[in-house]
Amino acid sequence: MQRVGLISDTHGLLRPEAIAFPGGCDRIVHAGDICDPSTLTALRDIAPLVVVRGNNDRGDWADAIAIEEILRIEDVSLAVIHDVADLAARPLPAGVSIVIHGHSHKPTVVARDGILYVNPGSASPRRFRLPISIGELRIAGSQFETRLVTLIE
Repeated sequence: MQRVGLISDTHGLLRPEAIAFPGGCDRIVHAGDICDPSTLTALRDIAPLVVVRGNNDRGDWADAIAIEEILRIEDVSLAVIHDVADLAARPLPAGVSIVIHGHSHKPTVVARDGILYVNPGSASPRRFRLPISIGELRIAGSQFETRLVTLIE
């Protein structure tokens, strides 16, 4: 079984709770709006990192980060993108079962048309009275489950 830590919208703030949660993860996925490259260094020290660029990621360090990543973990294909609305401009590759995204800061897990859309919420400074949250994905073969974790109400 693979345990994948899900984080998004850190906006330059990597809270101690957000660093502690993915301990023991096989990999971490950051769905953009990093805003500070030191965040990536800290997360890479915990586990291998997959990251996409968000709308607030600017500068030479951010230019090197892809807008979308497609990855396979065991028998599950995932797409990672910051703003899920950007998918309207192009179809997902065949076989994608899960889309990890951020942008809205609203933690959600929604199944649509056979695809699971997971937004771990925001691990950054509070906005919009939403909780500070992250998530995890557990994958075993072709089976998967996800959960969202509120760090601060």
